[in-house]
Amino acid sequence: MDTKTPDTPESEGRYMGLQELEPSPVEDTPLEAEKDSYFPSPPSPSPSPKQPTLLSRATTFGLGDHGPAYYLLRIQKYSSYAFTIFAAFHITNTSLIPLLTQSVQASDSYLLLTRPYYQSFPLEPLIVALPLVAHVGSGLALRLYRRNQSAKRYGAESRSDRRLVAWPKVSGTSALGFALTFLVGGHAFINRVLPLWLEGSSSNIGLEYVSHGFAKHPVVSTLGFSTLVGVAAWHAVWGWAKWLRWNPDQVTEGGGQGQLRKKQRWYTINGISALVTVLWMAGGLGVVGRGGEVGGWMGREYDAMYRRIPVVGHWLS
Repeated sequence: MDTKTPDTPESEGRYMGLQELEPSPVEDTPLEAEKDSYFPSPPSPSPSPKQPTLLSRATTFGLGDHGPAYYLLRIQKYSSYAFTIFAAFHITNTSLIPLLTQSVQASDSYLLLTRPYYQSFPLEPLIVALPLVAHVGSGLALRLYRRNQSAKRYGAESRSDRRLVAWPKVSGTSALGFALTFLVGGHAFINRVLPLWLEGSSSNIGLEYVSHGFAKHPVVSTLGFSTLVGVAAWHAVWGWAKWLRWNPDQVTEGGGQGQLRKKQRWYTINGISALVTVLWMAGGLGVVGRGGEVGGWMGREYDAMYRRIPVVGHWLS
């Protein structure tokens, strides 16, 4: 009588056509390791000097493969260089020289002597108008681009979906820049556009024109000038701190030492902003603002110009 051997795992494996093997270590190289699809192929040899190739970051026009944000940020940065040059000349003529001479009449001669260099063609468009438009325009375009990128990231396709996407956060420096745009526009209109519109020239517009406005309309003039100077000083100093990578938010060091460095930068930047504001207003308000009225027909011409200022002109009659 035949005796059946009880089934064991080993015999069951043979019965199914399978064979049990000992586990192999994980460090063993699989068969596919010999194929190029498993491991990356070794780097190809560098090209011969006789056969130059384009760099991976270069394009046909030499602009690189950077996105629009890269170029918009640089337009915003480099346009501020030209406008800073103009601002340095303007502050020197309207504040520093009056502070040194302590006389509006004596300072006016310096202003009228140097003003043609930056109020003539093509210097005025190149260092004043074009940089200002480029600076403001690139900032607005950068915000629009970043919001569109956020909308694409969240899959917002319809107009209703886009309304749900938040706009990029406005920094303190950007908020000051938006306010400064209107203040500089108003300042340019009163001192440059209005005389050109009414008289065809701004050759008679100098520091006496400003001092006459302070004497006849002290509240409006002092409030407007102080706001313009304060906003411009804080925006410029904080903006340059960003370009020089000295902004507190650009501190990469962590821990207590990093927090201390951020506080030091914050106090330093605000201290420089306050110093620029005080120095600017010392000559603008302390000397030019106290120069008094201008008499005769010139004073009447100045009064007529101030009355033509939109919105506030009827208050100045």
